Order: sequence, then structure tokens, then C-alpha cells
Amino acid sequence: MKPRRSRSVRLAAALLAAPVVLTPMLATPAYAQFGGIVFDPSNYAQNVLTAARSLQQITNQITSLQNQAQSLINQARNLASLPYSALQQLQQSVQRTQSLLNQAQNIAYDVQTIDRAFQLKYGSTAMSASDTQLIADARSRWQNTVGGLQDAMRVQAGVVGNIDTNRTQMSALIGQSQGATGALQAAQAGNQLLALQAQQLADLTALIAANGRAQALQSAEQAAAAAQGQEQRRRFLTPGSGYQPGTAKMFQSGN
Repeated sequence: MKPRRSRSVRLAAALLAAPVVLTPMLATPAYAQFGGIVFDPSNYAQNVLTAARSLQQITNQITSLQNQAQSLINQARNLASLPYSALQQLQQSVQRTQSLLNQAQNIAYDVQTIDRAFQLKYGSTAMSASDTQLIADARSRWQNTVGGLQDAMRVQAGVVGNIDTNRTQMSALIGQSQGATGALQAAQAGNQLLALQAQQLADLTALIAANGRAQALQSAEQAAAAAQGQEQRRRFLTPGSGYQPGTAKMFQSGN
């Protein structure tokens, strides 16, 4: 009886001790020790994810800085000034045409001068004027007409001379516009092209003015000549002081 009882006691003791041995095995955490170094897979995975996110943020910041740098470069290009200017050449062309207009002969492009000249030489012929004065006035009007025609032809020659300069400037400005690196350069090239167009319009205006002046002087001369002709005919037909018939000798009589 004693040996059987002893075995039963030992079995019961073993069953009671079994949970105590199994409990530490089930509660063991998910880490291991290697030579005193603790490795936690969960913590490692979290650290890797955090590092990946940090790397992504740095990449985004680098991309943002690159975009900002490119934006600054584009702004610098847009603000860059055009290295070419046609202003001096255009001003010289305008000055040449203006100089030709200022050299107008006899009757200049001045309202007061024109009014005074028409009042003295192109108005109604004075009945008290002498024949010598009438002839002198007619000659002066003829000189004004010839001078106006010459002035018109000189302006025409000057405008034609500006065509080659305008062609050169147009070619250069178009090349600058097409090669512009930014908005400011393109706008400045466009403005200079507009200035070139304005200079060409100024030449055209000067040409029209010169031709109109020549035609006006010619028409005024014809009108004044008609009025003077009427006065001279009246004087010729006036009894007493007009034409007096007389004897004319065609050939010298011989002795």
C-alpha cells in the first residue's frame, strides 16, 4: 500500500506543477536575446517605416526646392532686358525727314507764314499795282511752286533712303523677338517693332504733306495767275489808258 500511495502523491504533485511550468512559455514576448543584444521585430519595422517616411519628406522638400529654383530662373528670364535697341537708328531716320521738312523753300510749314504769303501774293490782284509789280508777283509765285515741287521730291528721296535702314532694323528686331528668353525681352522687341512702324508712318505723313504742299502751291499759282490775267486784260481794254493804236513800220524804208 505505501508504494502505490507514494506514486499517487508524486503524480498529483506533477499535475499541480505543470501549469506553473507552461505559463512562462505562453507569456514569452516576441523578442530574442543574442549575446546581450535585444532584437524587437515590431520596433524594427516601426523604425524602418519612420525612416521611409522621413526619406519621402526629404525627397518632397528637394523637389519643392528644385521647383522654386526653376521658378526663380524663369522669373529672371522674364525680367531680363533686351540687349538690342533700334531707338537711335529710328530717331536718326525721323530727324532726317524732319530736317528735309524744315528746309522748305520760300513758304515754310507755318500757319502765320502761309497766311502772310497768301495775303501778299496770292490774294486779289491790287488794281493800283504797277505792271512791274504784277510781273514780280507772278515770278515769285512761280518760284514758290517750283520750290514746293523740289521740296516734295527731296522728301520723297529721303523717305526712299530710309527704306533700307528700316529693312535692316526690322530684320534685327524680328530676330531678337524670336530669340527672346523671357516675356520682357519679347515685349521690348514688340515695342521696338511698333516704334519702327510709327517711324514709317511718320515718313508717310511727311511725304503726303510735302506732295500736298506742292500741289497747293501749284493750284494757288494758277488761281492767282487767272486773277492777274483778268486785271491785265481790263487794263488793256480800258479806254484811254489801255491799248492805243498807232502806225507800225515793218521795214526800214531805204533812201
